[in-house]
Amino acid sequence: MIHILESFDNAILLFINNMLHNPVLDKLMVFITSLGNLGLIWIAISLILISIKKYRTIGLISIGALIISSILGEGILKHLIQRPRPNGEINGITMLISKPITYSFPSGHTSSSFAAALVLSRYFKKFSWIFWGLAVAIAFSRLYLYVHFPSDILGGAILGLISGGIAIKISEKIKEKKNI
Repeated sequence: MIHILESFDNAILLFINNMLHNPVLDKLMVFITSLGNLGLIWIAISLILISIKKYRTIGLISIGALIISSILGEGILKHLIQRPRPNGEINGITMLISKPITYSFPSGHTSSSFAAALVLSRYFKKFSWIFWGLAVAIAFSRLYLYVHFPSDILGGAILGLISGGIAIKISEKIKEKKNI
């Protein structure tokens, strides 16, 4: 089963490398992935929301989702699974960013993006396409830049959705207790 997954992962990475790479996308993907570095774009959005009294709770839920995602992904899963990154496994790949020093599974950029996108799109439905679009773009940039396998992205997306869901549930439980 693992061999099939590795073959699938490598085939997708090769397809992206052979069919999609061009100078414009190279620059764009480096920029997009930088938005996800340390979850900074999501932290910035959350802090802006926290600074506005009307949206403070949503900002706090988003920060909570990011913390849960980081603890589970970066703090636990990466160290348990210890999957190496794809760097150097396929010849002919030119790295456009520095090789990350952490393990590959799950993608932290993806998990934080999906965690925050879930929370933000729940409360700002009108703008959900922006949040999900950015989350998907950040996730795809990690494949394009050859720093994650597709299964790392899928795992990160699932972890992000779980983390965002946990943060929302905790918020709802707190709200219920306050209303009792």
